[in-house]
Amino acid sequence: MEIAPRIIIDEKVRFGKPVIKGTRVPVDLILGKLAGGMTYEQVMTEYDLTRDDILAVLDYAAKHLSDEEVRAIA
Repeated sequence: MEIAPRIIIDEKVRFGKPVIKGTRVPVDLILGKLAGGMTYEQVMTEYDLTRDDILAVLDYAAKHLSDEEVRAIA
């Protein structure tokens, strides 16, 4: 099932975690690699992805986090 452009979930693929469509590459893995300092080009080469795949991961994460509600406790 496509949950965002280029991002799908399928219980038979990576235990239902969000992955890039047409791959078994989880969204959180790509986010972690970018956060760890890999460039787009390095990620694209390492996981055989396109720039659009990486941008879809970032868009999905941004939209997912924008719905998150955080409350400060004093």
